[in-house]
Amino acid sequence: MTKLVLTTEGEQHVVVTRHFAAAPADVYRAHVDPELIQRWMSGPEGWVMTECVSDARPGGKIKFAWSDGGEGGFSLTGEYHEITPQQRIVHVERMHLPDPTPDNHVETTFAADGVGTLLTVRMTLPDAETRAAMLETGMEQGMEASYARIDPLFVGVG
Repeated sequence: MTKLVLTTEGEQHVVVTRHFAAAPADVYRAHVDPELIQRWMSGPEGWVMTECVSDARPGGKIKFAWSDGGEGGFSLTGEYHEITPQQRIVHVERMHLPDPTPDNHVETTFAADGVGTLLTVRMTLPDAETRAAMLETGMEQGMEASYARIDPLFVGVG
């Protein structure tokens, strides 16, 4: 299992890369299939995804909501802009904490890498302040905890 690598570029970009043992087609499916998304994208231990809408087509809606089982919770809404099955997803998302954050433009690619997949997520935020605020939320830890759940969904499954 490979750890997530998060880097910043310029003032507006965040780039996340991570290697998976699962094939690109499987990692792609984990990013668009609502049933699979709900199984892995719960964030840090103790959180659960309580709502999952993923209409993976250009113009299709995205809505995810999470709860810590107590008073804590937040949601994300967005739209898919481009879909190239098993290769690339382009979408816009905004967090609701509870007020909506500025739009985050996200391009996710799934590349064959040896026997697995190299995932690259490139986020474009409107400005340096928005990017800094997003990074301060603990997003990196939540992403790593969630991504650690993808390979077990597929590896060893024929």
